[in-house]
Amino acid sequence: MKQRITSANPYMPLWEHVPDGEPRVFTYNGETRVYVYGSHDTLRTAYCGPDQVVWSAPADDLTDWTCHGVCYTATDGSTLFAPDVVQKGDTFYLYAAESHGGRIMVASSKNPAGPFENPVLTQLGFDPGVLVDDDGRVYAYWGFCRCFCAELNDDMATIKEGTFHADPMGHTPDGWNPKNNEIGLDTRDAFFEASSPRKVMGKYVYIYSKRYTTPVPELGVYGPCNGFLSYKYSDSPLDGFKEGGDISFNGGEILRLPDGTGQQTYRWGNNHGSIIEVNGKWYVFYHRHTGTDEFARQGMLEPVDVAMGKDGKVYIGDITYVGGEPVSSKPVEMTSQGGHINGLDAYRIISAGYACHLSPLHQAYIKPVYEQTEGVSAPIVGITDGTTAGFRYLQFGAAAPKSATVRAAVKEADIAADAAGQADAVKLGAGVKTDAESTTDAAGNSMADAARKPMTIRVRLDDWRGRVVAEIAVQPGDMAEYSASVTAGIVGKHAVYFEFTGGGEAEFDWFTFDR
Repeated sequence: MKQRITSANPYMPLWEHVPDGEPRVFTYNGETRVYVYGSHDTLRTAYCGPDQVVWSAPADDLTDWTCHGVCYTATDGSTLFAPDVVQKGDTFYLYAAESHGGRIMVASSKNPAGPFENPVLTQLGFDPGVLVDDDGRVYAYWGFCRCFCAELNDDMATIKEGTFHADPMGHTPDGWNPKNNEIGLDTRDAFFEASSPRKVMGKYVYIYSKRYTTPVPELGVYGPCNGFLSYKYSDSPLDGFKEGGDISFNGGEILRLPDGTGQQTYRWGNNHGSIIEVNGKWYVFYHRHTGTDEFARQGMLEPVDVAMGKDGKVYIGDITYVGGEPVSSKPVEMTSQGGHINGLDAYRIISAGYACHLSPLHQAYIKPVYEQTEGVSAPIVGITDGTTAGFRYLQFGAAAPKSATVRAAVKEADIAADAAGQADAVKLGAGVKTDAESTTDAAGNSMADAARKPMTIRVRLDDWRGRVVAEIAVQPGDMAEYSASVTAGIVGKHAVYFEFTGGGEAEFDWFTFDR
């Protein structure tokens, strides 16, 4: 029996919804692991939930994640927003954002997985991020639409007198407000939320969620957007921060159009996360959105470049080098592979829920799942004629596949009923008797007949309009497996796209290739 791909992107199981992830590397009982602390989207109709869980993976394998269970529950049963955890000495401190982030508590544990106990009220605010410096001094950062920072006392909860700073990165207060455009303020780099401090190459790096209110056409952004993780850097922990850049964007693969602009292929939403070095390699942890709202978010990770120029400027993201010197950076691409950095094994079962490209936007979407069973998949639903689902990247190895298999369904009855309903609405006033059989499209074809026809899935390679290597016919009816021959030799690492044409509304569960 074929094995399923797990811990791809998202890297936690598809039933788990932990956004706002702050990654940390801790060594405990002689084992070094990457721990992730985040919100927990369990309410389903609103952000987050009343408890927080801890997940971790061995530092040498970011595809092997383990849940350690609930580490903290709000003292008053309120909703917990984004937390952070740091280590000082042999103690781990959890900064828990109770009451929708309105009350920040600090709790402690001798174990990085918790449970975190003895909570104490702090003087910090929304979305706290904490940095324990090399000399043991502790700095905290927080804010919503405006950022603040300060040094903490030894109690890890109160602000050291004389160290409080407002707007340390030089942002305009309330800089995300579109009205600032009217008075000439630069709103391309407005602070939104998600403070996350890191020490990188001796520099203090302030990672945060940026909100653009002016267009960024090269990334397909034409209106207000806070799907970015961005950064500034300084030689000082509390002030003097300089221009950095954007690390990640959760708008999916960005298609480059002939006029130089970009087109998003995934529905962006709020973003929160940070960077971390694991065994000499840097990664950015962030989150994406599933469903049709922002209440079923999932943790994502990507390898990221980190470098310093001769002038001391810090570059983080997808870096361009000239003569070995970093000169610019842009957000790293959003992929399906996560910790599988050589690509997902094409010969295993791969859930459609790992798609990083869904076009056109606001049509098909990944359905959130919550059932904690082995092998659960997150299907793509709402698929209609012209939908493309893309996966970056798959690894085919040295031997080419002979066939491709999908598990999918085309809804015959719903489409026919919908066609009849649309026709009734249009023709009732004219006294014309109608049913699904008499409903036609602009070309005079019966819509009900179209709903009963197979949907063709074209499997494309490397590009969403790349060469077709297989065509799979999916018959109307319940979820089933369908296969077709692969007509080209495919070896190595490739992006793969599934283009759906014809038929009615479809659901896509998983796919695999066979040698």
